[in-house]
Amino acid sequence: MMRYNRLRDLGLSEEQIRDNLLFTSDKVGDLMKSNLNATDAKKWFGAVPPDLSVIARAKASGDGTGADWIYTYLRTYYKDDSRATGWNNLVFPNVGMPHVLWELQGVRAAKFEEEKDPHDANVQEYDSAVADLVAYLDWMGEPVKNKRQRLGVWVLFLMSILVFLTWRLNASFWKEVK
Repeated sequence: MMRYNRLRDLGLSEEQIRDNLLFTSDKVGDLMKSNLNATDAKKWFGAVPPDLSVIARAKASGDGTGADWIYTYLRTYYKDDSRATGWNNLVFPNVGMPHVLWELQGVRAAKFEEEKDPHDANVQEYDSAVADLVAYLDWMGEPVKNKRQRLGVWVLFLMSILVFLTWRLNASFWKEVK
């Protein structure tokens, strides 16, 4: 439930949003909609693909952020002809979601052995693109997270001042009773 005009928070101008992201009669203030409806997705993939912006929030734990999980998930697809989609994933085995970014990453085969990653230019370009995509999905999951965290620090600071003042007022009020 995000509107196109919220992309201004990322530094995009209204003209950039209109020229690069709106291809139909949508307006900058309209809600963003997926072109894939749930019925077609279930028919084509067997299940509706997950909303990765929600996954970014749901997978956050003490082990890492949800964005870390999505980044690794999008980087570990490999070709698997035994699957209906032709793809599988090391992070989420037997995943129903196809590898939609395969043209950017290239076709990879799973080799289950330890090997040093050469980090050629194609790998770095793909990793950078996935990192940008994951950062965007993380932001889409909760666009006001940074503002909320800054506000939380101020609230805790003010609460600690109020606790201190209450403690001193309590000591002053009860000093003659004791």
